[in-house]
Amino acid sequence: MLWVGHIHSLKGDSNESLEYKEIIGLNIPFYELQAGKIYRTFSFSSFVKIPQSLFASFRYLRKVKPDLILSFGGYIAAPVVAVGWVLGIPSITHEQTTVVGYANKFISLFASKILISWRDSAKYFPSRKVVYTGLPLRDSVFNVNSNEFDAGNNLPYILVTAGKSGSTKINKALEEALPQLLMFSNVIHQCGDYSVLNDYERLSRTYAKIKNALTGKYFLRKFIYENEVGEAFAKAKLVVGRSGAHTIAEILALNKPALFIPIPWVSHHEQQNNAELAKKEGLAEILLEKDLTGTALLEKVKYMLRNIPLYKVSSATNYKAMCVGATNLIINEVLKFERREKQVP
Repeated sequence: MLWVGHIHSLKGDSNESLEYKEIIGLNIPFYELQAGKIYRTFSFSSFVKIPQSLFASFRYLRKVKPDLILSFGGYIAAPVVAVGWVLGIPSITHEQTTVVGYANKFISLFASKILISWRDSAKYFPSRKVVYTGLPLRDSVFNVNSNEFDAGNNLPYILVTAGKSGSTKINKALEEALPQLLMFSNVIHQCGDYSVLNDYERLSRTYAKIKNALTGKYFLRKFIYENEVGEAFAKAKLVVGRSGAHTIAEILALNKPALFIPIPWVSHHEQQNNAELAKKEGLAEILLEKDLTGTALLEKVKYMLRNIPLYKVSSATNYKAMCVGATNLIINEVLKFERREKQVP
């Protein structure tokens, strides 16, 4: 097995991504690929990366000669799958979102199988290729294996997360609201590790100035690792963050109320649609990024905590069961394909 991904999460970042740390920690060979994103508007720097990524994918695939490419969508997977098709290497792709972005629409042209997380996504792909698997979630989300966030008080916990790379806009709004939030809650915050802006260091200094005057505790992390994530979710009365596919699946599976701040610029309004799904289920509220300030964040959090018993999954859908079985279904599809290709009994 080998992995193709990003060593750095964001442009200009000198710190290693959590993705990179986790993969090399598993002793899986890591190949970095700089791929170009395609938006509705032209970007010369992204355009230049497209031929570069195709050439790099060609070199990697010729070198390792994989039997199968397993793609999870995204622009970084597109050149790998396309070059693999040219070289006669089959691929399976997994669509994680409720809608389909440009990358996976492109990838679907070359993939032999398309695994989907949400049944409604089937309409975007050729029916002969589609297999419904659901969206796999890590077991650590459901299991408490630590005691790192003990505040020593009876205040409710708020978990703030914006994915593994964090969000500077959310970090700044939280910093503005932090003195007021810590009057009535404890905050667990995954802020990311973006070296250009150094949010972690700035937030650490902010908390050091106010922590002795406030009842609530602030637990700041660059990354919440696997051994801590179960505890963070279990303690949280409310989750605040972006609305990526896995975050949505996690809060639905855990029946955990959430305040979502969707990324506005992702293709096909993916995060907005994800957030609206959770809101329709009765589990979430939405704060648009254009309206995001410390004051707006504070008021939304106060409102939701006052009304927390009202936020529950309204449908009979068992989201946890859907997600727990997804991993094995994906593995089975991979093994089934490999046996067929190699004619292994």
